[in-house]
Parts: sequence; structure tokens; C-alpha cells
Amino acid sequence: MQTRRLFIGNVATSLAGTLATGKVLGANDRIRVGVIGMGERGTQLAREAISCPNVELAAFADVYSRRLQDAAAVSPAAKTYTEYTELLQDKSLDAVLIATPQHLHTEPFLAALDRSRHVYVERAMAFTLPEAKRMQAAARRHPELKVQIGHQFCSSGHAVDAIEYLSSGATGQVTAIRSHSYRNTPHGKPQWSRPVFPDMTPDNVAWNGFLGPAQERDFDAHRFANWRYYDDYSGGSVHENLSQQLAFWYRVMDIGIPSAVTMRGGIYRWKDGREVPDTMSVSMEHTDCPWGDLLFTWDSGFGNNHPGMTEELLGTDATILRAQQIRLLPQKVIQPGAAEVIGQTTTAPRAHLQNFFDSIRLGHTTNCPVDVGFRVSVTCRMALDSYRLGRTVHWDAQNEEIV
Repeated sequence: MQTRRLFIGNVATSLAGTLATGKVLGANDRIRVGVIGMGERGTQLAREAISCPNVELAAFADVYSRRLQDAAAVSPAAKTYTEYTELLQDKSLDAVLIATPQHLHTEPFLAALDRSRHVYVERAMAFTLPEAKRMQAAARRHPELKVQIGHQFCSSGHAVDAIEYLSSGATGQVTAIRSHSYRNTPHGKPQWSRPVFPDMTPDNVAWNGFLGPAQERDFDAHRFANWRYYDDYSGGSVHENLSQQLAFWYRVMDIGIPSAVTMRGGIYRWKDGREVPDTMSVSMEHTDCPWGDLLFTWDSGFGNNHPGMTEELLGTDATILRAQQIRLLPQKVIQPGAAEVIGQTTTAPRAHLQNFFDSIRLGHTTNCPVDVGFRVSVTCRMALDSYRLGRTVHWDAQNEEIV
């Protein structure tokens, strides 16, 4: 682990370059991209990618035939495949974007690197600890390839502002980060509920491709459409939301894997057959980071959206409050005359994808590389294990195991 002083210097230099607008190259430098997983998120990524300069969407893969038909609206000339392995046989592809359900990230990630493709994989990077280890090892075997984990906050202008606040020493000693993620939906419209279409049948869905490494089951259209409900395929709000907020601060502050994690909660709002909790709190104890001992807490629920997605970094001399804006709020007991500072760094459209493509062209490190994705994935898995075991879990750093 780096010292605080060395880390801040390195990250400030890195982000200053990678958040800038990338060099626009000619048509001969066009990046040809394949997208694996064309659900809602995959389609959104595809549209963002094609709006980046000198990027061509050349191929799509998905287990559901309707999504491949709909993909023609995004890029009519792109080839379509039911099996991602067939997509990766296209030697003209430079990079792939992986936006499958969470339990399916690992195998296409490994296969893409083995075929010398740069990889962007959605959050959280890995579903299990063994998968996280395999993905990290594969990326280290291929240092010539760029990997971006889909934690978009790492390419936010807030990262530059946070580094500035921290490097100036304005916060004083940081002992805690409190984070929140809350949503609400109209009555009768459960969070994450998706329609089950009549054509979601075994003829139109490659069911075994969807199951992947998960438990074998008979075809179930509801499981397919609403995979976020189920433990076999989803880490719920922990993987969707906690991971995002962890990644920002893990990247900005070089926070490592926590020594202990405790998660409590349950299904309090939507008792509709889902297995993942909808209301929860997570406490993460960090005892090995450049900032000294640090308590990182996170709470989340689907029954009220008032707190929204916010974070408070608590220092002895100031608070960093991050919501739509990022602000530095001095502690009046320490600095009676100090004024609030509002962050000024903007975030460019498509910043995270653009950073990925720029890193391919220019050779710099991505804003959210595998080492950040690994730490976030392990922390999320510790939280889920704590919840299911009903006890605090610990990180055995020497053996890289959750105990």
C-alpha cells in the first residue's frame, strides 16, 4: 500500500490526464467494438459507444433473439450472435463491452483477453471471490490490453475535485465515510420489476447460456426477465449501487479491502418473491489504507428516495459532501472563518467510455482498472456473505480469503 503523500501525487497526475478530452484520430484508427449482452444497460452502452469519435459497433451477442433484432436500430450493419464465443472469433474486433447479468461477467472477460481484445466490463466486476481472482490474474497476464470496470463515477469530475480537497490537507484526518443509496417507485411498481414478454420462450432464449455457472433449473421466463431478484444471478443493490460508491472513494483514496464487514437488512418493502434484500446497512472497517483507520458505512432502501445517492467524507477539519455537486464544508470549530468550496470540474458526456477508448489509443491506464474492480468486488462479496451468514466476516489478506 502506498503512503498517503505518494498516492495523492500519483492519482492527481493520472486523473488530470485521463479525464481530459482524448485525441481524435483518423478513420484508419477506428476502434471496432463488439457488445456482449444487449439488455437495457448493454443497449445504453452501445448507443454511448457509437457516439464516441472513431468507434464502430461491429457485432452484438445476446441469448435472447428479440434483443438481437432490436440491436439493428443501434447499428444496422453489425453482425449478431447468440453465443459470445462466436462474436469473439471475429478477428477484426479491437474491444468488447460486457453488459451481461452479473453472474456472467467472468467467462467472456477471460475469453476476450485470451483473444487479445481490450475489455470494458460492467459493475460489479466479479460475482464471487474465485472469479475476482481469475479476472485479476488474467488482466495481469495481459498488461498490453486495457481493461475498464464500469464504475462511471471514477471518470466523474468529482474525482478531480476530491483529489484536490484531499491533497491540500483541507479535510484533516479522515476517520469515516457515510454513504447512502435510496430509491422509490409508485405503488404497485416494484423496484427492478421487468415485463415478461410472450416470446420469452425456450425457442427464443438460449437458457443454458443465461444460466452459465449458476444452478441448473428448468426454463423460467420470470427468472430470465427479472434476474436482479435472485441470488443466483445478482448481488442486488450491493452490486448495483454500493459498488459504484465504493469504487469512487477506493480510487480517489487508494482504500484497500476492509478487514471486517457486517451487513444487516432484509426484504422489507417488496415481498414479491425476490431473494435479494431491498433494505440494508453495511459497515466496513478499513485498517490498512494511507489515511489510517477508516469506517466506511453504507445504507440503502427501496421505500423512500429522500436521501438519494449521497456520500459524506468526515475529516477533523472539513467534510466532503458528494451528491449532484461535490462540496467542501469546513468545520467551524476548527476554521471559524473558512468558506464552503463548491467543486468546479465538469464531467464530459460518455466520459467513462471515452476514457476507455482513449486509453486504447494513447496507452494510459484506465480510470477504473482491474485492481480497483478487484477490491470493490471482494468488499461486495464480503457484504453479501455477512448478510447470508448472519455474522461479521473478515478478510484474510495473507491467503486472500473471506473468513
